[in-house]
Parts: sequence; C-alpha cells; structure tokens
Amino acid sequence: MAKNLTSRKEDYSKWYNELVVKADLAENSAVRGCMVIKPYGYAIWEKMQAQLDKMFKETGHQNAYFPLFVPKSLFEAEEKNAEGFAKECAVVTHYRLKTDPEDSSKLIVDPEAKLEEELIVRPTSEAIIWNTYKGWVQSYRDLPILINQWANVVRWEMRTRLFLRTAEFLWQEGHTAHETKAEALAETELMNNIYAEFAESFMAMPVIKGRKTESERFAGAEETYCIEAMMQDGKALQAGTSHFLGQNFAKAFDVKFASKEGNLEHVWATSWGVSTRLMGALIMTHSDDNGLVLPPNLAPIQVVIVPIYKGEEQLNQISEVAEELAKDLRAQGISVKYDNRDTHKPGWKFAQYELQGVPVRIAIGPKDLEKGSVELARRDTLSKEFVAQSEVVEKVKGLMTEIQENLHKRALDFRNDHITEVDTFEEFKKVLKEKGGFISAHWDGTSATENKIKELTKATIRCIPFDNERGEGACVYTGKPSAGRVLFAKAY
Repeated sequence: MAKNLTSRKEDYSKWYNELVVKADLAENSAVRGCMVIKPYGYAIWEKMQAQLDKMFKETGHQNAYFPLFVPKSLFEAEEKNAEGFAKECAVVTHYRLKTDPEDSSKLIVDPEAKLEEELIVRPTSEAIIWNTYKGWVQSYRDLPILINQWANVVRWEMRTRLFLRTAEFLWQEGHTAHETKAEALAETELMNNIYAEFAESFMAMPVIKGRKTESERFAGAEETYCIEAMMQDGKALQAGTSHFLGQNFAKAFDVKFASKEGNLEHVWATSWGVSTRLMGALIMTHSDDNGLVLPPNLAPIQVVIVPIYKGEEQLNQISEVAEELAKDLRAQGISVKYDNRDTHKPGWKFAQYELQGVPVRIAIGPKDLEKGSVELARRDTLSKEFVAQSEVVEKVKGLMTEIQENLHKRALDFRNDHITEVDTFEEFKKVLKEKGGFISAHWDGTSATENKIKELTKATIRCIPFDNERGEGACVYTGKPSAGRVLFAKAY
C-alpha cells in the first residue's frame, strides 16, 4: 500500500489534507464546506466523546438536547452574541418545496410556504437554551443548572479545512446557571481545567491555560478562558474555551430567581465547548511523514496482529496463537484487531496500520511459532523487537503507558522549544518569520496595539497565561507600560 504522503517539511498544509483522507478519517462531501467523518475517524471522536462525557458527569453535569433551529427574535435578544455570529448564520425562510410549473422534473421553493418568523440554524445554542431556562428557574432552589449537549452546529465558513474549519461540525456545549458570580467563575475555571486535563492525559497534547483578550473573547462573554496548543508547523491552535457570561444572557432573556433573602435576582451564567477541531489538533500534534500517530488512550485499535503465512495450515497454526493472545490482551482492557484477511498481503497491512497510527503492531510468522516469540513494532518510534509469547501481554500493557507518555514528552519538548521571549518588535518579527511558535512578549493592554500587531504580522494574542500574567515591562510595540507578558502566535 503506497502512502505517498507529501512530507511535512515540503508542504505542511498539503500533508495534513492528504493524511486526513488517506488515513480514512474524513472526506469532503457533496455539500460545499461540509465533511463526511468516516468510521475510523468517527471511532476516534467517539473515544474523545466518551471520555469527556465521563469527566462532565463526574463533575455533576447532565446531558440534554435542544432544537437545531433558533427563532430570529430569540437570536437577536443578546446583541453582542447575535452580532458576533451574524455573518456565519444559515437562515431558514420557507418550509416547503413544490414542482416547478415550467419544468415538472424540478422543485422550487413554494412562495406561499414562507415562515412567519425566520429560523437561524444554530451557530451556538445560548439563545434557545436561555429562553428555555427562563421556565426552569424560579427560586435559588432550582440552581445550579448544569447542562451539556452533544450536537452539531452550523457556521457558514467560506474557507474550510477538514476537522479544523467546516460549515457544519460536531461539538459539545455546556450551559450552566448559578446563584452567584463566584460560583459561575468557579465553573468557568473548572471546565477549562477539565479540557486541559483531557488534552494532556488523553490526547498527550500539552496546552497552556489562560484567558483571552477582550477582542478575542466569545461574543457575549465577560471573560473567556482557553487552552492553547502548539502544532508541529509552529502555529497555535485553540483547543477549547470556557466562558464566564456574567448576567448578560439572564438579562436578555429575563431569567430571574428568588434569592434566600427573598430578592428577585438575575442568575449568573457560563458556557463552554470543544469540537471535532480536536481531531485536527490530535493529527497535527503527533503525526509524521509515514502517517497518523495516535496516543493509545484514544486509538480505536491499540494493537493489531498480522499473520505472515503460506497456505491454510500455517494460517491455522498462527491463528491459534494470535487469537489466544488477542483474548489475553482484551482481558487487560486493550483493544485488539486480528487481521487475518487473505485479500491483502502482510506488507500492505503493515503500511495501512502505520498510516492509521495503530500504536502497537504484532507480526507472527512460522519462524516465530518455532521460537515461541512475536515481532513487536511501536508506531511512535518505528522500532521493532522480538518478544517471547509468554511476555507479550505484560510488555504491551507497559507499552500503552510508555507510548502515551513518550508522545506527550515529545510534544511538550517541541512546544517548550518554540516559546521565545522577545523584548523588541524587530526581534518579534524575526522569530515569527524564522522560527514561529509562541512569542512571549509584553503588551500594553490596548485593542489598538493588539490589532496593529495582527495587521503587521498576522500574529494574534493567543492567551494571557495564568502562570505568568504579572511582571511589569514595556510593550513590545509601543514601549508603553505593560502589566505582564502574553503569548502571540500565528494560529489556525
């Protein structure tokens, strides 16, 4: 099986696009800007989804589902949110088609079936959810409301790329209501920490936690917390966001509660979400010129066993060992595929599973049966070794942890090597051009300076990191006083 991937060094963007398709993760659909997520890609998303869902539920959240359509009047209720998403909205105006009187083979929109009120296909669900919460909240006893939904959303993107930016994508969105500002802020921080823990422990992707600048905040939020990751081409990727919405949506939709003191008060709100964009992050954090590299914690197939044989008799002998081995590995919670298809040669299978990023490959041939061993190959290091059959289960168990940790360390070392402190704008531009990555620099705190730097360099402030917000200095562009360093980067 010829992979023929463009190398990352030659053209990173082309490499990514080819890899998504050739590894059988996703493909473009008949609908411009939308994707078909193929079974192997969806299996990875399901593993992400299952783990995140578990983490949400462990922190007291429940799943619900809200409509795909939002009446335009509700969408307009919170002005900043409506304004922020207005240019990306798909709008439903009619509810019926009819046969074209001039050409019976065609359908046209029935002008008599115009909706009384236009419907927005949700770009995000705050409006419909907060209109619903109005009926759920009367007293402080009804709080907090801790709801998450797994759904699809539509944002009419003009320039799309599989997983990273599509007109329709899958995500989860949490929407919570609280009695006090402190509770809502604690929730915002909690969810950002959960996203960071998931990224680090399951995706093996190091992230920096911080808050967004005013101009980069979610439309309608008072604060946006985020996790930012570094891809192998030196560009940043926003991997998750958690928003403190204050009382903006509660006021827009008149969601009030009777407090313990008997006063009528507006609730405090948060929203938070991650999407199938995490698939793009996973691919670009670990993969190489041979294909996908998956951390064991998210790999749909953690171990593949490939028989090497001539004739049915040899296959039967190998299968006896392989199936017993697969059974023992599964008993340890490891997902295994025994690929005994006779439609493809072993070399083709090796290339396929390498391309698809399976963490461990085991090959068993007639000589291995004689020696009581197997050939074991690691996807992360591309190294091979022979292991006694009696030791395979313990060896593979250890490798699951070892590969996971190695991928995280490798990505962390790369990320740390690509954080550069600069104090002058000339240095800023030089590092951005020659090295890329995160640039740690002082900023005077104004949107005007932020916008000017973006205009001149295409670099944006990715976040104000929580761990180094303070430390006075001079702004890298204006020389004015700065309260602390922020992280700039070019980003996806």
